[in-house]
Amino acid sequence: MSARIGVVTFPGSLDDQDAARAVRIAGAQAVSLWHGDADLKGVDAVVLPGGFSYGDYLRCGAIARFAPVMQNVIDAARGGLPVLGICNGFQVLCESHLLPGALIRNDVRKFVCRDQLLRVETANTAWTSDFADGQEILIPLKNGEGGFVADQRTLDQLEGEGRVVFRYLHDNPNGSYRDIAGITNDRGNVVGLMPHPEHAVETLTGPSLDGLGFFSSVISQLVDA
Repeated sequence: MSARIGVVTFPGSLDDQDAARAVRIAGAQAVSLWHGDADLKGVDAVVLPGGFSYGDYLRCGAIARFAPVMQNVIDAARGGLPVLGICNGFQVLCESHLLPGALIRNDVRKFVCRDQLLRVETANTAWTSDFADGQEILIPLKNGEGGFVADQRTLDQLEGEGRVVFRYLHDNPNGSYRDIAGITNDRGNVVGLMPHPEHAVETLTGPSLDGLGFFSSVISQLVDA
């Protein structure tokens, strides 16, 4: 039986269908989860997709954090369920305190959309195990509030514990501290990043197939569990 990966749709989500397609291309079953759902339908992992949940009112991800489905996601993540937050999903994870830090407006003060080179800093997470430490990957980036910030103590802790998962290469697109593009929690089951792996899973529309590694990684982890 194939792994069942839930993809949450919030009002304002843009990339939920793209994420579901990436899940299917990687060989898993995509399960639709609505923001108002009272349970997670027995899924083996969850993806929080990109977009503008609840119109990005108040702060990006701040309202989505209180969606009914998120309490179940938070509890399950703390119990070890693999959760991937992409772009707006990363913002939701930070607002939910599943990941530290925050995402603020790009330092260039404009929306940035481009193919972005990243370095995989650690393959020791549920979503990166099919990569190699130091591997360079190319996936699309599109955000207006993607600057990752945290206090120096938190940044030092992330670095010291090997919890920086991705780093921007050559040119920081949004002013993220220490060129951080993605991080993980201490267990390695929750990962958030600003770039969009779901848009790099087929040659017709993506700059590479590098995004497949995210989804194949978690599928491998679930099969081996």
